[in-house]
Amino acid sequence: QEQLVESGGGLVQTGDSLRLSCAASGRTFSGYTMGWFRQAPGKEREFVATISGTGRVTNYADSVKGRFTISRDNAENTVYLQMSSLKPEDSAVYYCVADPMGWVRAPRTYEWKYWGQGTQVTVSS
Repeated sequence: QEQLVESGGGLVQTGDSLRLSCAASGRTFSGYTMGWFRQAPGKEREFVATISGTGRVTNYADSVKGRFTISRDNAENTVYLQMSSLKPEDSAVYYCVADPMGWVRAPRTYEWKYWGQGTQVTVSS
């Protein structure tokens, strides 16, 4: 089964950048759609971004467009989330998700098969 381990979270200031990493253990990583969700205290878990198996197609939440970039390195079984111009509203636990489907049509509501344990991102004001 696929295991996902996030890293790279931390405490930063408004306007700073962070890069989150998600390392996957599956043997068919290149065929998986990967993504990121986040959840802040008192709020529902929300979609952040997805990337297709080849990395050719990406999708972003409106709240992060232009600031966040999702990418992947299939040779290293790793997906990244480069976060720039961070705001306090970005503070949340960020979760890596994966699914064997080559592309997930509705990432916001899809029942993702694999979830990581999350990494905390805190942006001070």
